[in-house]
Amino acid sequence: MVFSDLFFLYIFLALCIPVYFISKKTIYRNIVLVVFSLIFYAWSSPVWLLLLLVSVTGNYLCGLLIDKWKGTGKAKIGVACSLVLSLGMLIVFKYTDFFITNINGVLGTEIPLTGIELPIGISFYTFQIISYIMDAYWGKVPVQKNYFKLLMYISLFPQLVAGPIVRYSTISGEIDNRSTSVSDASEGITRFITGLGKKVILANGLHVIVEQFLGGDLLNVSVLGTWYGVILYSLYVYFDFSGYSDMAIGLGRIFGFHFDENFNYPFICKNITEFWQRWHISLGSFFRDYLLYVPIFGKRRPYGGLFLVWFCTGFWHGASWNYIIWGLYYGLFILGERLLGSKRLKKIPEVIMHIYNKIVIIVGFGIFYFTDISRLGIFFGNLVGANGNAFSDISVETSFMNNIFIILFAAAVSTPVIPKLKMLLQKTSAGENAVGFVTIISNIAILIICTILLVENTNNPFLYWQF
Repeated sequence: MVFSDLFFLYIFLALCIPVYFISKKTIYRNIVLVVFSLIFYAWSSPVWLLLLLVSVTGNYLCGLLIDKWKGTGKAKIGVACSLVLSLGMLIVFKYTDFFITNINGVLGTEIPLTGIELPIGISFYTFQIISYIMDAYWGKVPVQKNYFKLLMYISLFPQLVAGPIVRYSTISGEIDNRSTSVSDASEGITRFITGLGKKVILANGLHVIVEQFLGGDLLNVSVLGTWYGVILYSLYVYFDFSGYSDMAIGLGRIFGFHFDENFNYPFICKNITEFWQRWHISLGSFFRDYLLYVPIFGKRRPYGGLFLVWFCTGFWHGASWNYIIWGLYYGLFILGERLLGSKRLKKIPEVIMHIYNKIVIIVGFGIFYFTDISRLGIFFGNLVGANGNAFSDISVETSFMNNIFIILFAAAVSTPVIPKLKMLLQKTSAGENAVGFVTIISNIAILIICTILLVENTNNPFLYWQF
């Protein structure tokens, strides 16, 4: 089940929200959320639900061990057991066939692939569990001794399958004490519908164009067509993933939870370091807090830690070499910026910095797109005309003119132009009333348009489901 699905919108939510608010006590509301979350996750495969329950149960017991042996060396046993269970499950289900394929390629063996299917959301909920266990071990949060409260934290359907990675410390207080005001509900609904529009109208619309230029025979695509396709792919990924995050944050707000932001207009960044401070913030902060400063061979090694973070960032996204290359690619640029220093970077003209980082980001999305390394090589050649491909062709101009409105609108709303306009209008009471009225009308319009598009569109998965 996905958020951008008519069944989810008009049946699942239509049942969940009323039942939730009819229940007056927090304990009953928690039960409602657990039940609906388990139904939500089991919808695709009941087997995956069993896997989730095994993970939650095992880590619940590990948490109890950490609490029992708190302040002693034995507490590390609980941490070690948790990491073996959580990372072991992730490695087995996500990377087994990747390792077998590479062993066969290097050694010439013929080990059969397992064909294990990747459980939806395992990368996200595994990291949430790790953050809970590590914070409990470090004494940042108390160990949750109520199994069903921990189950609700891990299984909460707004953020279960594609993030953001919500830390236990962020919502631990709201598990027992939360309420939803009219303002919360209103802002949550608006945030959800905004995310729905990003996904259904913009991301799905851009994806069709991207596949026309990057999904077929690359050797027949011009230089300009390749750049055009990968630029639109960058926007597609942004609207697809940030749209899901908006919907998750909006749903959380409706139910009284306040999730941290996951995107902050990354394309307005001045350098690559800032891009990653604005893009998939929950993942970046996870690696920063739990991996960057891990002692390597007994010592904290800044460059070794940086390499480890960016290797894992790439590998976390998928069992394919292009994701590892993609992670290390960004790691090299961030290392270069770190060595250059912020003072020197500030002396470079802003125009040059913007051109530099946009080229790096766009090429990076190309690496992210092509899981086939041979096609990735063709892509690199196409960018500079090294494959004998023409500089331009009529298909680029035709596509741009046919889709000019969605492209220009997507480019505009990938910047904070609308929030700044709202802030400007809200300085007066008349302007604030106008913003409220326009918000209601736009919410209704977006919901109607998305409903019509979803009736016609049967293929509309979120990109980050596969991670």
